[in-house]
Parts: sequence; structure tokens; C-alpha cells
Amino acid sequence: MESAITSDKLMKMVLDKVYEGIVVVDNKSKIIWINEPYLRFLDKTREDVLGKKVMDIIDNTRLHIVLGTGKEEIGDIQEINESKVIAMRIPIYENGKVIGAVGRIMFRDVTELDILAQKVHKFEYELDYYKKALKEVRDVKYNFGNIIGASNKIKGTKYIAEKAALTSSNVLIYGESGTGKELFAHAIHAASHRAMGPFVKVNCGAIPSELLESELFGYEEGAFTGAKKGGKIGKFELADGGSIFLDEIGDLPLHMQVKLLRAIQEKVIERVGGIKSIILDVRIIAATNRDLEQLVSDGNFREDLYYRLNVMNINIPPLREREEDVEPLVRHLLVKVSEQAGNYVNAISKDALRYLERYAWPGNVRELENVLERTVNLLDYGKEIQVEDLPIKIKNFSFDFNRISHSKLKDVMDAVEKKTILEVLERAGGNKSETAKILDISRTSLYEKIWKYNIEKE
Repeated sequence: MESAITSDKLMKMVLDKVYEGIVVVDNKSKIIWINEPYLRFLDKTREDVLGKKVMDIIDNTRLHIVLGTGKEEIGDIQEINESKVIAMRIPIYENGKVIGAVGRIMFRDVTELDILAQKVHKFEYELDYYKKALKEVRDVKYNFGNIIGASNKIKGTKYIAEKAALTSSNVLIYGESGTGKELFAHAIHAASHRAMGPFVKVNCGAIPSELLESELFGYEEGAFTGAKKGGKIGKFELADGGSIFLDEIGDLPLHMQVKLLRAIQEKVIERVGGIKSIILDVRIIAATNRDLEQLVSDGNFREDLYYRLNVMNINIPPLREREEDVEPLVRHLLVKVSEQAGNYVNAISKDALRYLERYAWPGNVRELENVLERTVNLLDYGKEIQVEDLPIKIKNFSFDFNRISHSKLKDVMDAVEKKTILEVLERAGGNKSETAKILDISRTSLYEKIWKYNIEKE
């Protein structure tokens, strides 16, 4: 059965329902058609306007001028009935001659344009924010080629990490401060099937506990005082389809451990102040320099969360346990820090290298890079690094090599580390913040080592 509505009738019905006001005039400037929204705006009936000159009905119209010029006018401000509108006027041609014109109110008041402009500005701002956020989270800096070392220990660690990259399992990276946990996290993501997805970094120890939930899971508008209008997307949503790197996971408060466990188990989150569950596909790579098993025993870390995270376990050995890696690291880092400092230094004497190899490196690779950067900055352009160019703490470092044949290597390394901490603490006048800065380790790591070696009681 064919529709009873003709095409002309249908067109008129549609035009009467549109938001904008539309008027059509003939080549004599007489109104031959007008839609309902325009009539309501003018507060007139169809009988009031049809067949009348447009200049007599619509204030400040220019449709009669467009009939004469044959040129369209877009976006003009026109005052009608004491209201300012944004108008568009288009001539109608037939066989090359102007036979009429169409007038359209694009916005019934300039304030509507302001509102739209504000909305557009808001969308542009949010788009810019998310573009920057995506650029940041997709900015994977490292791969396995950036992990330098020739020792069996680092080769074995890389092998396990490469295997972990091929899975979808969560990864837990152990390592002292400065060993390169973030570097391994980047490399695992870059070698995984999620490499084209985002890589989001979160330092759980650097964010105040009261802000962690909104930072990780985002919040809805009005969720709390000071909440951003429109809400905010969280790190987990940004990481959807990719990986999220939770550094210093051991510092995560217990109340957040519960929420993280739910996100892992159910693969859903809820924004702060929201009621909608958001399904996500995120792989977690966590890292810590703390003993999570001990934290579990002490009741400071949830056992169920620990086992959810500890699927693929990677333990990065400290630099003091892989002396043979010092030389290739020095060669690699010298190029890097020389470029950064703008001072060409790429050579080091054998004696100076020997001092670096025998040092205990409590701050690990990060401390080595720090020492090399300081040394390069103080050297003349193109000069080779000599023993006298090294920091005093490295030149004065020594321990009893005769004990090596009678002790386990770990005991020797522990003794060296303890001695170094004691010496730096004394030099810093007991100031732990300054000691941590000199050793290039976090205060948390320093306190752990002080407790480990029972230093406070000596």
C-alpha cells in the first residue's frame, strides 16, 4: 500500500519541525513560504505574512538585497523584534537567473551562539587534554635492546621478561631502587601484542592516598568538592587495550588494594561518584623494591592481591651482583650523558673503570648514570675520564677482599652496603633525606636498609 503523503507535503512537514526558522521569497521580494518556527519567532500567522513584502514583515532583512546581488550572505548578525540572530541568505537560481531567495535563522539569539562556542571550546579543550594524555600514555621509550648487560644474571632476567611479554598474564617486577624496573616494564609492553595500545605509568607511592582512587579510576562530575566539570577519565580507562605500570605497588594503601583486586578479578571499574560499571581490557605490570611476602605476613598487603599480581615474576639483580655489566653500561651511558650535557666524553681509563667495577652501587644503574653525568659535566671537552675525576665516595671505597674466600658473596655485598650507608650517614650528619639523596635512592629504600642492617642501634 502506497503512502498517502506526497513528497511536497512531507517536505513541508519536515521543514515545519526543524529548529531553524526558514523563509522563502520570490523575485519580487514577496514571501511565498515560511515555516512554523519562524512564524512563532515573529509572533505572526501564515496569513499575516504570505504575499507580503519581506521588508514589511522581517526587521532589517537583506533578502531583497540578495535578490539584486545574487550573492549569498552567511553568518550575519540581524536584529529582529529586539532579538539578535545569526542569519543566512541564499539566492535561488533557475536558468542562470535569480528567481527568489531563502532566508534562514541559524541561531535565534546570539547568546545561543555563545553557548555553542563555549561547548565547542570545551570539546576542543577536552580533545586537546586527551590527545596529550594519549601521547603521554603511548610514549613507550624503551625496548629489550635498551637493557644493557653481558652477565648471565641480566641475560637470564631478560629471557624471563621476554617470555612474559608473549603472555597476557600480569607481571610483578622486583628490584632495588635504580635497577631499571620501569625500563623492563616498557620493554615488556613494547614486545607484547598490546604494543600498539597505551602504556600508562602510575607511581603508587607518589600520589596521596586520598587521591589515588580518582587518579586510577577517574571520577564523575560533582563526585566531590573541586571535581572537574564533566568528570575525569582515570588511568585504567586510559590504559584500556594496553598496559598499566603500577610502580611502588608495595606502597598501595589497603583500601585501594581491595579496589584494585576487583578491577583485576572482574575486569571492571567504577568511577568515583559513578554507578556505571566500565569493562576494561588492561594488563597490569607492577613493580616494587619491597618484600611483598613479608608485607603479606605483616598484614600490610592482601594475600589474594599478591597472588593475582605475582603471576609472572621478574627479579632484577642489583648492579653489585653483576660486575661484568659495569663496563658495557659505562660505555652506553657515556654516550647518553655526553649528548645531554653537550660535552664530548666517550673514553675512560682502565684504572677508573676498575674503581667503578669494584664499587657497591647502592643506587644501582641510576647512581652509575648520576656519577657519569656529574663527571662529564666537570671534564674538559674530549678528555678521558681518569681516577682523579671520580667522586670521593668511589675513590675512597674499599673492603677486605680477603674475606671473599671465606664468606658468601651476598654477605660480602651486604657488609659493603652497610659500610657505605654508615659512612654517608656520618658525612650527612645523620640527615636521612640528605643521605638518600647522596646515595641516589628513595627515603623508603634507605629506611628499609637501615632496618635491615640494624644501623640505628649502632
